[in-house]
Amino acid sequence: MWWCRLALPFLLTATASLAACGFQPLYGDQGAVGPSTAEALASIRVEAIADRSGQQLHNLLLNDLSPYGRPADPRYILTVDVTATKEELGFRRDETPTRANLNLRANYTLRQASDGTVLLTSMSRSTSSYDILENPFAALVSEEDALERATQALSEDIRTRLAVFLSDAVAKAP
Repeated sequence: MWWCRLALPFLLTATASLAACGFQPLYGDQGAVGPSTAEALASIRVEAIADRSGQQLHNLLLNDLSPYGRPADPRYILTVDVTATKEELGFRRDETPTRANLNLRANYTLRQASDGTVLLTSMSRSTSSYDILENPFAALVSEEDALERATQALSEDIRTRLAVFLSDAVAKAP
C-alpha cells in the first residue's frame, strides 16, 4: 500500500486549500448574522401553476422548498409558467413514431412578498425520452413516466438555482 503514503499528503493539501478558499456549504447556517439558506427556501410561497405538469411541479416544489408545510408568513413569492412540447424521434417503416422526447421549460420569477419587487427571473429546462409502444395503455404509462421524471428534474434545478441565489442574498444581508 505504498500509494496510500503518496496520496495522504495530496489529500491534506487539497483539504487545506479548500478550507482556505472560503468554501461554505450551500444549505449550512450563515452564522449568527441571519437565516440559513434552508430557512430562506422554506419562506417561499409557490403560486399555483396551470396544467397537469404544472400541478406536479407545484407539488414537488412545495415538498422541496418547505418540507414542513407552507410558510405562514412568506418572505418570497415564486411564480412559474411551464410549457411542454413533444418531439418524435424514431419512426417505423410505416412512419409511426417509436420514440419521443418530452421537453419541459419553466420560466419563473421570485418576488419579495412585502412589496412585489422582482428579485430573480430565470428559466429551467428538462428533457426526458420515452418509447411509444403499440399498446395504447403502455404508451400512456411510458409518457406519464417521462413527464414525472422531467418534472422531478425541473423541480430539483429550480430549487438549486433558488438556493444559490438566496445563499448569496443571505450572505450579503446586513
